[in-house]
Amino acid sequence: MSEKRKLLVVRSIVFLLFTIAALAAILPTPHPEGEYTATTGDLAWMITSAGLVLLMTPGLSFFYGGMVRPKNIISTLLQSFMALGVITFLWYAVGFSLAFGDSIGGFIGNPFTYAFFRNVGTEQHPVLGSGLPFVLFAAFQMKFAIITPALITGSFAERIRFWAYLVFMMLFSLLVYCPLAHWTWHPDGFLAKWGVLDFAGGTVVHISAGVAALAGAIHMGPRRDTTPAPINIPYVILGTGLLWFGWFGFNSGSALGANALAVDAFINTHLASASALIGWVLTDVYRGRKISALGACIGAVVGLVAITPAAGFVGYGASLFIGFTSAIISNYAVRRRERSSLDDTLDVFPCHGVGGISGMIFTAVFAREGGLITGSTMLFFAHLASLVVVIAFVFGVSWLLYKLTERIIPMRVTEAQEIDGLDITQHRESVLF
Repeated sequence: MSEKRKLLVVRSIVFLLFTIAALAAILPTPHPEGEYTATTGDLAWMITSAGLVLLMTPGLSFFYGGMVRPKNIISTLLQSFMALGVITFLWYAVGFSLAFGDSIGGFIGNPFTYAFFRNVGTEQHPVLGSGLPFVLFAAFQMKFAIITPALITGSFAERIRFWAYLVFMMLFSLLVYCPLAHWTWHPDGFLAKWGVLDFAGGTVVHISAGVAALAGAIHMGPRRDTTPAPINIPYVILGTGLLWFGWFGFNSGSALGANALAVDAFINTHLASASALIGWVLTDVYRGRKISALGACIGAVVGLVAITPAAGFVGYGASLFIGFTSAIISNYAVRRRERSSLDDTLDVFPCHGVGGISGMIFTAVFAREGGLITGSTMLFFAHLASLVVVIAFVFGVSWLLYKLTERIIPMRVTEAQEIDGLDITQHRESVLF
């Protein structure tokens, strides 16, 4: 890659982010202060939940970092941490507006409605946020936007140029994540009007990340060395613990208050993750493998993924079933992937994509209101239709974004750089720097 080309990309990103920061400082942007109906308990819980969701991104970095070769650990960790910074800039400037601004045909928010958090302050919104200070709702949603592109990184781990990842991450956030969030979570979004239920991000976060990861793994091609990497099990366990802990904010926080719905989401989250942990390791034993810490951790995360769309809509027993069954399904998907030529390095699609799809289907089956178990079919068919639309949209647009990024800056490192490792070649650091 030409150094001039790389320098142009770097300067463009720096200029963009500096411009956002400068405009944020000088624009006369109103942040209304006023009344809100949320209680102090609601505020305390939602501030805590936002912090818990933020913690998931460092948790993800350790979860992924423990499964790559030692020469790529820092690069893998840093990809998640950079999302904390870059997506925050974009969300403040235009992302929140694209996701939750005045609806344009049910497909996207008006980019000027809340640009630079215009009219986003401590005063509550008449429709969004359930009586919370509107800026707290925006901050909570920001954390979801941050972790979604970070999830994708596991599919092309150990072979992507860092600056190319930054370019793709920004494009994906604005052109895939924000539209999906609008479709699903804005009252005027077309999936919301279809009646699609996604309590905390099964579609918006996990299916989108998983399908984009599948497109990325196909686009990038396999690593030159696909032999199993030595796994740092303590890192994986640490990452899983942080994810499990943070996921309570992810799901319970989506109740948008300290209320009975948050309690239901809390217990459903734990039940599904615990049962998925058991389901995964028992499936390994059934297939002739030993019980492993890695399998237990992956199973627990798959359970968290699968219950995410359903957490506030199903009963406790259904949560146990969703977690256990989704773990079996994703375990099978991982084994199928291993026998294929697809190099999804950390199995993002079999775990997050397939886990999210399973969760969306099970939500339509077990929902207390409108689910198949109640005798209604409308929700089930709405979810099937939405899955077709979302998967086609995410895969198609992500594929185009990979192609576009490739034109801006080559995405894959050279053979020599891949052999030496991304830590040294991309960052001039190593684990023992």
